[in-house]
Amino acid sequence: MTGVTPAAGWHRTVALLLASSTGGVGQHVRSVARGLAGAGARVLVCGPAATEEQFDFTGVGALFRPVEIPASPTPADARAVAALRRALTAEPVAVVHAHGLRAGLVAVLARPAAPLVVTWHNAVLARGLRGGLSRLAERVVARGARVALGASADLVERAATLGATDARLAPVAAPALPAPRRRRAAVRAEFGVAADQPLIVSVGRLHPQKRYDVLVDAAARWRGRTPPPVVAIAGSGPAYLQLAARISAARAPVTLLGHRTDVADLLAGADLAVVTSDWEARQLFAQEALRAGVPLVATAVGGLPELVGDGAVLVPPGDVDAVDAAVRELLDDDTRRAGLGRAGAQRAQAWPTEADTVAELAALYAELAPDADATSTGRR
Repeated sequence: MTGVTPAAGWHRTVALLLASSTGGVGQHVRSVARGLAGAGARVLVCGPAATEEQFDFTGVGALFRPVEIPASPTPADARAVAALRRALTAEPVAVVHAHGLRAGLVAVLARPAAPLVVTWHNAVLARGLRGGLSRLAERVVARGARVALGASADLVERAATLGATDARLAPVAAPALPAPRRRRAAVRAEFGVAADQPLIVSVGRLHPQKRYDVLVDAAARWRGRTPPPVVAIAGSGPAYLQLAARISAARAPVTLLGHRTDVADLLAGADLAVVTSDWEARQLFAQEALRAGVPLVATAVGGLPELVGDGAVLVPPGDVDAVDAAVRELLDDDTRRAGLGRAGAQRAQAWPTEADTVAELAALYAELAPDADATSTGRR
């Protein structure tokens, strides 16, 4: 990483804890681990073995210890608590920083001697028994953490309402994408997109929260356009089979790409990006689209309005008609679409960078657990 400020020169050991992740949280933890290790801190990442396989935390300078925390609560949580305690005993740390509610709950139950920071990345949307258990976990985590960090203002407010004594906003910066490896024409050729045919892209985990059913239903209406757009959704997750069946039944012009590592290429070939989630904080794909200058249609939920400002078209969540109308208007107006892409790119320039995020976290760690040399010389 470049541009790390002097505040990132905290040299003690931090443990970063995460639960099962295939997307944004894992990417964020990798970014933080890379930045902190590069600035002189010792970083221990604890999480499911599968996260190390996907995100390669050791490859960016961190230590890794397996702590199996599944996405949903199970009796195995007791084993996760025990595993975390062993990891923290083997590698004494100055600060423990858990990412997400599941990791936060395990960390609180482990009762680490070091100050505990928990970043709230997501809101609880589940209902019924699972929702009730998650809301109980929210309260335990809010009251058990020394500092609660919210990725969006509504999460900060939620943590404070539930009893957090110190709740702060800590925006999550999307890791910078590499330059596209393929030309626009080559990307579009992969999906059989003609020169005058729109390509609409969305990237995210295939999970009910992302509401890809709304995008599929809107896309089914676009079959009659001339030429019809091609919609490509990149990501994997538990909603794959239901979405595939919905696409087939609606004869929607949608392709499920599975997990992709070439998001920069997809954006280079795209005419429009769409986010249809029921809730997001600072969704990574929304950040990536605006940085790339790709016009974005997104739902006005969570932290998205604050994130994108006037750099995207915002629509209500769960509203097929609104998504349909917003996409049609942009596809029918080349000038407006180009202007929106420029506005989004300009908006993105004001966002905190990865280096800013790392420096802010290092300053927090130094506040909670100052370096020994800083304490001895009176520097804080």
